Amino acid sequence: MDDGEQHYHGVLDELRPEHRALRQAIPEVYQGFNAISAAALSDGALSRKVKELIAMTIGVVHGCDGCIASHAKGAVRAGATEQEAAEAIAVGIMMHGGPATVYGARAFSAIREFSAETVTT
Repeated sequence: MDDGEQHYHGVLDELRPEHRALRQAIPEVYQGFNAISAAALSDGALSRKVKELIAMTIGVVHGCDGCIASHAKGAVRAGATEQEAAEAIAVGIMMHGGPATVYGARAFSAIREFSAETVTT
């Protein structure tokens, strides 16, 4: 992949030092957030894959590229397919309208980027 095809890797790379700096300033908050994330995303009645797709779609609705990147990567790692992601994004579009078509396309691009990585590695 060339750099143009790895936009969402870049989003995560860009955010990493910013998160690190903030985490050092407020470690208790990040510890709490990490605990909530681990609990919320663990397999239960809903699989981790479904939960990652839900989180990614919430990122679509809120227009959050960092959320999209993080949860698209998590969804792919949990076994989500491009079609499953597209259908989750469709729900975001139904709930949020036009703006979700922009961020939905971004999320689909992120899914495809991370999916291609898992195929080649």
